[in-house]
Parts: sequence; structure tokens; C-alpha cells
Amino acid sequence: MRQPPITHNSGMTPLQIAQRSRTSIVRASLLASIKLAAVWKALSHRHALLIICVCLLAIGQSAHAQSPTLGFMQLPQPGGGLVTVFYPSTDPEMPAIQGPFKLSWAANGRVSRGNGHLVVISHGSGGSPWVHADLARVLVHRGFTVALPQHSGDNYLDPSEPGPASWIKRPTEVSQSIDAVAGSQSLAANLRLDSVGLFGGSAGGHTALSMAGGKWSKARFRNHCEEHIRDDFSSCVGFFTLLNGDWLDGPKIWLAKAVIAARFSNDAIQGGSDARIKSVVAMVPFAADFDPASLRQPETALGLVIAEKDINQVPRFHVGAILAACEPRCEVVMRLPEGGHGSMLSPMPPLEIGSVAQRLLSDPPDFDREQLVPALNSRIADFFLRTLASTP
Repeated sequence: MRQPPITHNSGMTPLQIAQRSRTSIVRASLLASIKLAAVWKALSHRHALLIICVCLLAIGQSAHAQSPTLGFMQLPQPGGGLVTVFYPSTDPEMPAIQGPFKLSWAANGRVSRGNGHLVVISHGSGGSPWVHADLARVLVHRGFTVALPQHSGDNYLDPSEPGPASWIKRPTEVSQSIDAVAGSQSLAANLRLDSVGLFGGSAGGHTALSMAGGKWSKARFRNHCEEHIRDDFSSCVGFFTLLNGDWLDGPKIWLAKAVIAARFSNDAIQGGSDARIKSVVAMVPFAADFDPASLRQPETALGLVIAEKDINQVPRFHVGAILAACEPRCEVVMRLPEGGHGSMLSPMPPLEIGSVAQRLLSDPPDFDREQLVPALNSRIADFFLRTLASTP
């Protein structure tokens, strides 16, 4: 016998109940949407924009927390000059003009915690902090604090004493820059200053090798130039003049040898050390005046950067001789087959057309600066992260 459909007190079948329920849900959803639209419409454009800005700010702060900004400050240096310091910050960067360079940083910004390590950069002869700003930024983004001493008598403001007169003083100035950072409460609070890295290029590379335990003398400089001045002329005379393959080359070489013999006869052994420095990278260093044997067992982790087309410090007389002595207790951080002496500079300063500086520092035609310099900076940061992290 056929059973009658099941009903509730309302007298509706389950199918009728389900249809009515769906209708109620749709009606409620439409009503909620109308109310939400009315609320949004009631908001002024200013309020709507405010909500959007708050959302974007939250997104920006999240990304900002993952990548620090470039903090910037300068500290007094004993004997005059300034130690330039770049460090991780949470403050926004602002444009900064330094001579021909358009940079950006958070001047005296709040210091944020990084990886706990300091890297000192020793600039080249006549150099400045600004030509190492790109390397400093990469190091800061990897958590390092970076300090650049102003080498007395051999910087862009005072180039009066380049060469051995500056090289003797540079290790002390590196140590003083560490002391300056240690004296800044806001910086030192986040740093382990018994495990410091040092990068240097050219004359700064000479400083780096000294701090890795290398020993050199003015007499070795003189002997190198006496024997190899024609093949390594710029190392011996600096940015004063070049050999041009004409009849003037002979008089230039004779005069240069005479001056060098008179000024650099002292055979006193020079060097430098600071127990706080545990890792060193020397790029295109002046190194012909070092006793290679003194770096056979480096006192620090030692990395080298070689630019094969460097005509200012010809590799076989300088970094090549050091590598031959220290391998396998040192390593090549990067070899640049098409790189020149100026590969260490980023941003590159403007070079006067036809000048000695342009001849010695400009990139060789096949050097891909846009690709290779960022890769180099990243490898330098990797080297310091690995070697300083392994320090007991």
C-alpha cells in the first residue's frame, strides 16, 4: 500500500523545505551584499583610499622586514678623517649625492640586527667609500655591517702620499676603523667584533695581504721595478704616465728607475696584523713587493680575485705570484677572464677621455659589467659568510 509523503507540522514536504531554504539563503546573501555596497558607498573617497594605503603599507612592511635598507653614518677617525659605515636599517632610504655618484641610504637610520659580523673595506689609492657602495649594499643585504676607513694621504680628498708611505699606515687605520665601530653603542650591540672580515682592492688589496700575514719591503718594490718596469710600468710609476711605444719610453724608464732607487732602498720588513680579522679577500692587489713565502701559510682565511686583463697590476707579477705560494691554503673567490683593474670599482667613477686613468681603469671591451660585478659581489659575501661563520 502506497505511503503518504512525510510532512512536518507545516504540512510541507522535504523537497519544499529545501527549496524554501535555498531561497532564504539567496535572499540573505543579496541583502548582505546590498548592505555592504551601501556601507562602502557611504565611505568617502578619502576613507577608501586610506584603507587601500593601509593594506599596501602592510604588504610593504612585510617585504621591508625581509630586506634591510642601507643605513649610513660616519664616525671620527683618529688623526683626522672619517670612517664611513653602512649597516642594516629599518628606516627608508633617501637619495644621496656624493660628487658624481647618485646613491641612496638611510642617513643615521635606526640600526637593525644583521648577522653579527663586520667587514672592513680598504679602498684603493686615491679612492673613496662611494666606489665600493654596490659591494657594501650586497654585504648589508646579507646581514653585514661594513666600515671603510679613510686612508691618510691616499684618498680622493688628499692623494699626497700614495704607495709605500701609505701602505705602512693602512693596517693601523683598518684597526682604528674596527675600534670606531666598537665605540658606537648602537652598532657594537649587534656585532661580534672578534671575528671581522677585510676586503681590499689594488692598494687596498695590498692592505688585505698585509693583514693576512704578508711581509713586504720597499727594497722588494725597488727590485721588482728594476727588473720588470717595462712589463709592469704602471705598478712602478702609478697614474703619472704610460709607455706609448715611442722614443720617449727609454727616458721615462730611466727616470723612473732613478727615482725609485733613490726613494725605496730601505729593506726593513713591513706588515700588519689584528687578531680580530679572521677572513680576507684581496682583489687585484699590488703584491710584487711581498715575499710570497710569507703567505704560504696565511694567518686568516684568504680569498683572491683575479682580473686576467689587468694592465695596472699585471697578474703574473702580483696576485698570480701570491696564489702560487698560498694554494691550497687560499682560494680564488672569482677569476674574471675579461676583467681589468677597474672591475673592483662599482659604481665606476667617470673617467676623463684619453687620461691615464681611463687607460688603466676602464673595462676591457668584452667585460660584461652588468652581469659579472653583481656575481662577484655575491661571491665575496658568500666567502665572508662561510669563513666568518666557521670561526670558533
